[in-house]
Order: sequence, then structure tokens, then C-alpha cells
Amino acid sequence: MVYRISALLLFFALTAISQPLIADSQMSSEKTADGILISENGNPVLFYQKSPKSKDGLYTRANYIHPLYDLEGHIITEDFPADHLHQRGIFWTWHQILAGGKRLGDGWECRDIRWEVLSAETESAKEGSIVLKTRVHWKSPNWTSEHGEMLPFVEEEAFITVYPAESGRRKIDFKISLLPLHKNISIGGSEDEKGYGGFSPRLFLPEDVSFRGVTGPVIPQNEAVSAGPVIDLTGTFGRNYCGGISIIQHPSNPGFPQQWILRNKSSMQNPAYPGRNPVRLSTTEQTTLRYRLLLHGPDQLDLEALESEYAASN
Repeated sequence: MVYRISALLLFFALTAISQPLIADSQMSSEKTADGILISENGNPVLFYQKSPKSKDGLYTRANYIHPLYDLEGHIITEDFPADHLHQRGIFWTWHQILAGGKRLGDGWECRDIRWEVLSAETESAKEGSIVLKTRVHWKSPNWTSEHGEMLPFVEEEAFITVYPAESGRRKIDFKISLLPLHKNISIGGSEDEKGYGGFSPRLFLPEDVSFRGVTGPVIPQNEAVSAGPVIDLTGTFGRNYCGGISIIQHPSNPGFPQQWILRNKSSMQNPAYPGRNPVRLSTTEQTTLRYRLLLHGPDQLDLEALESEYAASN
């Protein structure tokens, strides 16, 4: 009898110990020729585009997320949309990329800029999540050696943390850090009154899309709007799936809270940084931008609570 009780206790102890391992194993990654696919229980969550991709040799881009899938498996990002062929999935880049005032390229429109992905690896992390770590060099035909070889002028490091779906929600955190490899490198948004640039989700936008901030409904304008650190988009997405996605800024971001460029059709959504006036990147300390995407169903979210939760994260 004592032996049987001991065996049962050992079985339950081993079962309890194994539970976190089972939870961790729900998230997985797979390397392909073009990038990395992250899945949960065999269902795709997002794809990181590592290799250069173009449309008939134009708008060459790399280092972005597409597709991103909602909680029911529908693709909710767009790549090479007909209205803005340069926009792509979840991307982060700038119109003005300058060296001492000289324009090196336009990352937004994929002109005279290349993203060389030096490494892209995944590892398991907290709360059963999986982290995609990337290291990328920015290059341009306008920044070369005496032999005409393109030289890197910015090193980008990114940590993209994908959490398991829980209670009808999924968190995806982005931490993007930039360090120039030469002095006097600056980045800036569009040079018009809009000043868009930086972290930009290009989402499929249904006809009934609506926007809400912490203080209530937000109406997109041509120029940037002040709406606090959280914007929640909701609507009827693929196959009549009613849900949404929240974009949350971290308080450690420069310019917090950043203003928003919002569009209810045919464009991206953008917490704009730094705006139309370029800022010089520090050569001694990384410039870091952090954002969270929260995919959710039709439930009404407490945006203040979401903001506080993200603000408290490391």
C-alpha cells in the first residue's frame, strides 16, 4: 500500500512538473528559405520576412512581419497593396535616412535602402512565449567603400515576443533598437505636415473599422492626432469575424506619447516618431522603440489597464 501511494505521489509530482514544459511547447518556429514562421499548436501566428522580396524587381524589402494571423487564423496584414505598393505587413522604417544632412535612402518607399539580416533566431521565453531575435544592417548604394561596395551605416537589433493565445487574446511585443555605425546619422518621418514614419502596421481594414483611445472614440484626420498611448481598432474582419487589434506604446519611447497617423482605409496605422523633423541617432546608446500589439475578439477592452500592464513590463 505504501509503495502504491508513493508511486501515485511521484506520478502527480512529475505531472505537475511537466505542465510548464507542455505549455512552452505550444509555441514553435520553423525556418524556411525566406524567413521564420511562428506557430501555436501547428497553427500559423506570423511570418518574419528575412530574405529580400520585391514586386517585379521593385519595392525590394526585408525585415518585416507578413502574414500576421488573427485568433481564428485569418490573415490580417497586407503586402504590396495596390494603393501603396511600398507598404508591408508590420514594418518599421523612415522616409528620411540621412548622413550629415545627405539623404542615403527612403526606407518607407524602399528606395536606395537594403536590409541585410545578419541573424534571426528564436528561443522560448517567459509565460510560454517565443522570442524572435534579429540583427540587421542598413545599407545604401549612397554609402559605399572606394570600391563601390555598400557599407552598413546602422545596426538594428529587434526582439519580437509572441505569447500564446489566452482568454481570446494574444500579445505580441516589439522592441526595436538602432545604433548608427557612423556619426551624424539621422532619421525622420515624411517631410510634409503628416510626418509619418516608424512602427507601422498595414492591416486589412474592414468597412466598419472604428478607432478608440483611452478617452473614447478617435476620428482619423489627415494629419497626426493626439490620442494617448493606446489605439484600439475593431471591426468585422475575415469571414465575418468580429474582433480587433490594439496598438500600445511603451512609456520608455522617445516622444511618449507619440502622435498617431490613423487611416480608416487604404493605408497603415502609425505612432509617428520622430515626425517631419529628423533626429540624430546616438552613437553611444541605442535608440529603442517599444510597442505591443494585442489581438482580441469582440470584447470591449479596458485600455487604461492594457496601458498599465504594458508600462510595467520589462
